[in-house]
Amino acid sequence: MAASFPETAISTERLLLRPLAEDDAPGLATMMADDLVLAWTDLPHPFTEEHAAELARSLAPAHRAAGRGIVLAVTEHLTQRLVGLVELRNTDWRLRSTEISYVTAAWARGEGYAPEAVLGVAQWLFEDRGFLRLEMRTAAGNTAAQQVAQKIGGISEGVLRSAWIVRGESGESGEPGASGEASAESRSDLILWSLLPEDLESPEPHPHGWPGDHRYVLRD
Repeated sequence: MAASFPETAISTERLLLRPLAEDDAPGLATMMADDLVLAWTDLPHPFTEEHAAELARSLAPAHRAAGRGIVLAVTEHLTQRLVGLVELRNTDWRLRSTEISYVTAAWARGEGYAPEAVLGVAQWLFEDRGFLRLEMRTAAGNTAAQQVAQKIGGISEGVLRSAWIVRGESGESGEPGASGEASAESRSDLILWSLLPEDLESPEPHPHGWPGDHRYVLRD
């Protein structure tokens, strides 16, 4: 039987990462309808509530059970509102290595939720699951995703040439067409990033003891 991640929840300062539920389908479908999500991902278009329900009901559990990775909903502690999605994929259990991808809802961008969620997953992988490498692949024009990789301390290892397809007439520049049409596609390079346990930046000791359980900090 293949090794696999346990069903789990990961808590950060503002966020709770937990397994997807079918009740997430409406919010997930709305999140995936955004032009930027369309441009940089390979999700079905249009991504309907039925797609979202199937992901929560069968695809995500099968992904975890087969040992390929895990899919987690990212929600706010205060409101329980769905702010994003994180997926681990291409997991190599012998190398203790996996790849992370992430999507943030349009209304939640600019709040630092993506790096907080990714850093929380990295901490869980390295400290609780014994992993030794986390990879990220960002399209050459996706500057927002590259900033997330930089904020968590990721190291750029090089370029995978013509390794991805972006959608939208202006996808290469980071500004997809407003129409959201999926017909225009173009090839894109991918930037490969890695994060190792030793790359994480520990916080300065708190004078009265470190409050909470947040053992790593984001870079400016």
